[in-house]
Amino acid sequence: MTIKLTGIGVSPGVAIGEALILDTGGVHIPRSYVDAEAVEREWRRLREAISSLSEEIAHDRDEVARQLGDRYAAIFEAHRQMLEDAKLLEELESCIRRERHSAEYAVSVVFGRYIELFKQLKSSLLAERAHDIADLEHRLLSRLVGRDPRRPLQLKKPVLILAHNLTPSETANLDTRYVLGFVTEIGGPSSHTAIVAEALEIPAVVGAGRFLDRVSPGDTVIIDGTRGEVIIRPDDSTLGHFRSLAERFRHRAIRLRGLRCREALTLDGTRIFVMGNIEFPHEVDHCLREGADGIGLYRTEFLYLSRDTEPDEEQHFEVYRLLAEKMAGRPVIIRTFDLGADKLSYLREGNSEEKNPFLGLRSIRLSLRYVPMFCRQLRAIVRASAYGDIRVMFPLVTTLTELRHAKMILRDVMEDLAERGIPFNRHMPVGMMVEVPATVMLIDYFLEEADFISIGTNDLIQYTLAVDRSNRDVVSLYNASDPAVLRLIAATIQAANRAGKPVGLCGQMSANPLYTMLLIGLGLRQFSVPPLAIPEIKKIICSVSVPQCEEVARRAMTLETAQSIDMYLRGELAKVLPDRDLEESEVAS
Repeated sequence: MTIKLTGIGVSPGVAIGEALILDTGGVHIPRSYVDAEAVEREWRRLREAISSLSEEIAHDRDEVARQLGDRYAAIFEAHRQMLEDAKLLEELESCIRRERHSAEYAVSVVFGRYIELFKQLKSSLLAERAHDIADLEHRLLSRLVGRDPRRPLQLKKPVLILAHNLTPSETANLDTRYVLGFVTEIGGPSSHTAIVAEALEIPAVVGAGRFLDRVSPGDTVIIDGTRGEVIIRPDDSTLGHFRSLAERFRHRAIRLRGLRCREALTLDGTRIFVMGNIEFPHEVDHCLREGADGIGLYRTEFLYLSRDTEPDEEQHFEVYRLLAEKMAGRPVIIRTFDLGADKLSYLREGNSEEKNPFLGLRSIRLSLRYVPMFCRQLRAIVRASAYGDIRVMFPLVTTLTELRHAKMILRDVMEDLAERGIPFNRHMPVGMMVEVPATVMLIDYFLEEADFISIGTNDLIQYTLAVDRSNRDVVSLYNASDPAVLRLIAATIQAANRAGKPVGLCGQMSANPLYTMLLIGLGLRQFSVPPLAIPEIKKIICSVSVPQCEEVARRAMTLETAQSIDMYLRGELAKVLPDRDLEESEVAS
């Protein structure tokens, strides 16, 4: 039976393929049966998975005994004995041989029964054993579905990943030769997982709600990352339609390749700079291939998220130096870490749990709380400025005090490096993100102290409209076309232009062709977008004049609702890119 899901599209495009289910913890394996001739194979598969897991636990036991002593190793030995319990094995075998269930479903049923049994025990000590059983279940199921939690996926054929959730590091390790796209039950568009999906250029949908208990490994799945739709077990007509659509998307991408080496000039000769947003150093090559004018935003978070300890100064420096050298004189804007304390295990101790992380200790606030860590990153950035046009940018600045404090720390770092005779650019530009309405209200004061600014629309929209866009119940209220958001953006751009300071826009709004003419009309001359979006944004720029865009902006700013602005902008975009409008309308149908 066909299942249609609606989530949040975070990386555009259409992917069609076979489902590979991951991250079974916290979800139910669907009931599935096997043919009589397959029973022996299923039981053998399960015994091999149990044997493999038992060996791993024994290895962990011996390693813990060597480092911490036999007392702690006994915990692992208890797990191993639990896994090889004769009664447990008998129940698993019966579930497969007599009831002809798949190995995965047998594990889910039998382990689930024991988990519930232990949870009901009056002894809290014994009830805690339910967690041990759940852990064994998760590790065993991971092996059965072809995933070792300790290692990246080893894939041999193209698949679509279906998961309860994917961590940013898991997403970053996906092999895009075989992973065509992914969909998760939870997550939001501003998550780092979403950002990485866009960087990998694979269609992705997050926040689709609970569905894993209704899908089986090998099911055919369609992921439409443009519209946030997922279709499981589509009928032949739907499958044919989306295959045709995917092919047209591919041909359009080929047609846009001719714009890679072309400057983004409007019809009346105005130069617009189109820069790249990146997560990883290897994306620099893609930016150069797509004709980026520079790096408008290098997110440094994955230097922190990809390890269990804080990266040292040299690890930072090597990445930043590589960026500078590869860009060969083009600007590279490095944003200092934009994370919350809850995301860094080595900072959690001593920090109370965040009730609302978006309003808590994060970004520049966290940097100013942990100054030695902040200094290590700043030293690396400053040192890298000797190798190219490096610029530094502070995220989520809300007060002048924060900006001044951050600049003072930067000056101290520069003075120390100068005393040590280490070369750097003494005039390295220092900028800040504009992501909070309070910042816009005082933008004239900030512009007196910042060399440049960049509008981060992802957070600006969220804070302006008081909408958590990872919440499926209110995500429809999150809209870049909202008149309040547009007025804040317009005020920021106009203030920067009056002050003669460069202003860019690096949120997801900048990569959406719907807003390109509007933003040019408001006075924006620097876009920063994922590499994949560069050709299409250039195409629009080269197809319009500034007066034409100014008229679009003037008209849009008179409208009262996000819906009316959206409708108007779609009509204007259709005049410039009629083939794109046709494809979007076909998807909608």
